[in-house]
Amino acid sequence: MQERTKPPLPSRSRANARDLRSTSTDAERELWFHLRAGRLHGLKFRRQHPIPPYIADFYCESAKLVVEVDGSQHDEASDAAKTRTLEARDLRLLRFWDNDVLSNTQAVLEAIVSAIEDRTLTPTPFPMGEGLKKGI
Repeated sequence: MQERTKPPLPSRSRANARDLRSTSTDAERELWFHLRAGRLHGLKFRRQHPIPPYIADFYCESAKLVVEVDGSQHDEASDAAKTRTLEARDLRLLRFWDNDVLSNTQAVLEAIVSAIEDRTLTPTPFPMGEGLKKGI
C-alpha cells in the first residue's frame, strides 16, 4: 500500500470545501465546465480545494496555479492577504471577475493557459566539471 505523502486535511476544511462545491456561482460552474476532466490542455484542476487557511476556487497542482473567481462579495484587503499567503507557498494566483468569466470565457481560458506556459522553469545544473571555473 502506498504511503500518504501529505498530512490529512482538517475535517473542518474538507466540510467547508464540500459546502462551497454544492453552492457554486454561475461563473464558477461555467469555468469548471472548461477546467474539469483535463479539458484544458490535459491539466488536472481541483474545484474548491483546501489550502489552509483558505479554500482555492480552482487549483492545478502540477502548475502550482490557483485560479480565483471574484464577485461582489470579495474585498481587497482579504484578497491581498490570501494572495500573499499563497505566493509565500510558491503558488501563482490568477483572479478573474465573475462577469468576465461569464461574458468572455475564452479570454479567461487563454489567460490561464498563458500563465501556465510562461512559468519559469528551474535551470538544469551543469554536469560535474562544467560551468564556472574556480578562482575566477
